Amino acid sequence: MPLVVLGVTGCIGAYKACEVLRELQKREVDVRVVMTQHATRFVSAMTFEALSRHPVFIDGFELGEQSDIQHISLASAADLLLVAPATGNIIGKFANGIADDALSTLYLASTARVLLAPAMNVEMYRHPAVVANLNALRERGVGIVEPGSGYLACGWLGKGRLAEVPDIVYAALRALQRRTDMAGEMVVVTAGPTVEDIDPVRYVSNRSSGRMGYALAEAARDRGAKVVLVSGPTSLAVPNGVEHLPVRSAQQMLDAVTARLGDASIVAMAAAVSDYRPESLARNKIKKTDGPMRLDLVRTPDVIGTLAAKKGKRLFVGFAAETDDVIASARRKLQAKSLDLILANDVSRSDAGFAVETNAGTLIDRTGREEAIELTTKREMADRIWDRALELQSTSRNNHKDTKGTKTHKERNIKRA
Repeated sequence: MPLVVLGVTGCIGAYKACEVLRELQKREVDVRVVMTQHATRFVSAMTFEALSRHPVFIDGFELGEQSDIQHISLASAADLLLVAPATGNIIGKFANGIADDALSTLYLASTARVLLAPAMNVEMYRHPAVVANLNALRERGVGIVEPGSGYLACGWLGKGRLAEVPDIVYAALRALQRRTDMAGEMVVVTAGPTVEDIDPVRYVSNRSSGRMGYALAEAARDRGAKVVLVSGPTSLAVPNGVEHLPVRSAQQMLDAVTARLGDASIVAMAAAVSDYRPESLARNKIKKTDGPMRLDLVRTPDVIGTLAAKKGKRLFVGFAAETDDVIASARRKLQAKSLDLILANDVSRSDAGFAVETNAGTLIDRTGREEAIELTTKREMADRIWDRALELQSTSRNNHKDTKGTKTHKERNIKRA
């Protein structure tokens, strides 16, 4: 039975933690509760003790039944640390390594996966300090269950309300899954923008942050794959356990992927490759003049088209970042580039385009099947993409076995002779 440590912090949404606990128990999950002192002002420790049938851990320095340095014993035993609700205070402690209570100390001592469900006032949620802390935690692999929007307990309207219980429970169950369905796969992922230099100072590029590609790399790694991440310039931290090949231009990206293509079983081309580059590179900075400047551009290499032409039995995943005629454009690209799967997404959306943590789109595979994916985190989107890719790969491998094992009438006659 998996063990979830449920952290409860001081927020009006703390009462929902009781529902989260019961729903996890219904799914045969053992739940131990760790509360902050402020949380006990909203829901009593006795309530959680009655529901969990375990003592509730509150004070890291309390003696008696908790004298076995419980933050260490729970930290080592937990499969998941779920904090719901997670206040701005505990998010700040986690992000900055502050351990001054039972919950923050347990976080530092734990190697379990961590999932936070933030809940706070809308202005607190979008404060630069909270945003920076959440981004830092995401980069360390901490999962975030995005808060909902609506009327908050304080009477304000906006984003910050604790996510719904089913969403929190679903995210927790997904985090508990020790998926190894990509073990044995060699995955090459491209990410980020490419940069085409004009002179030593200026360049042509695009707004890609690389988040979708990095999420794909992390998800494949967590599911057991060996991952090579070929990335253009980004500000993102390289995921642990992933081989990183930094590149700058479209040609460098093509060369890097080509060099690793022979070992790959799946290739996911999430990079936003610049379509054009300056016809010539100025050796010195181009001086500013009073008149207009003319810049002649030529096409960069067709990275995905060139690689997909050598795909063999490899599975190729592409992306169509469009602002209009999204589905039709993605279908044309899927066919023209001989791809197996493509994600069509409207990058004109403020919540699903470049430089945001969320994404939405439509998966289209080589059979023509479409699957609309509503707004979700890019990490969740990555898992949905890998789920479909593995389905397609399994079908291809089974068809290959069937074809290989079926002899023609002529072959059977030759064998009898």
